[in-house]
Amino acid sequence: MVTDASSEIPAFLQSLNPQQRAAAMHGESPLLIIAGAGTGKTTTLAHRVAWQIASRVDPSRMLLLTFTRRAAAEMLKRVEAILSQLDPAAVKDPSVCQRTAIRRLRGGTFHSVATNLLRRHGHLIGLHPDFTILDRGDSEDLMNLARSQLNLPKSGNRFPLKATCLDIYSRCVNTQCSLEVVLRKWFPWCMEHQEQLGNLFTIFSETKEKQRVLDFDDLLLFWNALVDDDEAGPIVREQFSRILVDEYQDTNVLQAQILKGLCPDGKGLTAVGDDAQSIYSFRAATVRNILDFPDHYP
Repeated sequence: MVTDASSEIPAFLQSLNPQQRAAAMHGESPLLIIAGAGTGKTTTLAHRVAWQIASRVDPSRMLLLTFTRRAAAEMLKRVEAILSQLDPAAVKDPSVCQRTAIRRLRGGTFHSVATNLLRRHGHLIGLHPDFTILDRGDSEDLMNLARSQLNLPKSGNRFPLKATCLDIYSRCVNTQCSLEVVLRKWFPWCMEHQEQLGNLFTIFSETKEKQRVLDFDDLLLFWNALVDDDEAGPIVREQFSRILVDEYQDTNVLQAQILKGLCPDGKGLTAVGDDAQSIYSFRAATVRNILDFPDHYP
């Protein structure tokens, strides 16, 4: 993780402390940065991006993943500010000091990146490129439409409402667990409806396919299928030599699988997070992704 002591530290990294600098200048082997709030995680990540670009990593083959569009925009803005201050004579490739370098860098949320990749390569796994994306309200309405097609009993415990049904479906997708496991662990009061919920989700999925629509969970599901495909996987992997993930503690099982598909050996992968904080538990985020990172990428 620590760079050669004899190497000269670039001026734009002088403001970092030794730990931040070591992380920013780390090579291409897998890197996990764990740090608490207020310790400069974002600053370190921005300088790492700038360092890699200054070291002749093609910015068009770099991917920065965040959880909000605002965070992505802020990160790109920070990187641009760092690059704009570089002395062209002090970097390996003077062109990185130009604004075009930052424009070639790809960054965004998991869902926005998934959308772009599926528009371009989804046909390789049978997905129509003109799909429409459903928001939460649209997904609930479509779930309710599918729910109305079930022959629900008039007596007994009430069948879960559309919002709960969508929550159960989403949990199955993002945890990659079976319906039975999800019900037992998170929705035990719905166990008696397991068979009907299974039928409901089949109708729901078939309806989306017929209408060429995807919900937010499907974007990740199909991205994972894309990188797992024998033909599409190599095409997608070839596009990225460096992948940097912010707020890694907020990733779920499916997102971790996507990253594993993009970087099977972890080469070029940087993950930044705080194992004491997770704000997206409703998206089935799991801190195990941080704790198991050394096992996934020895």
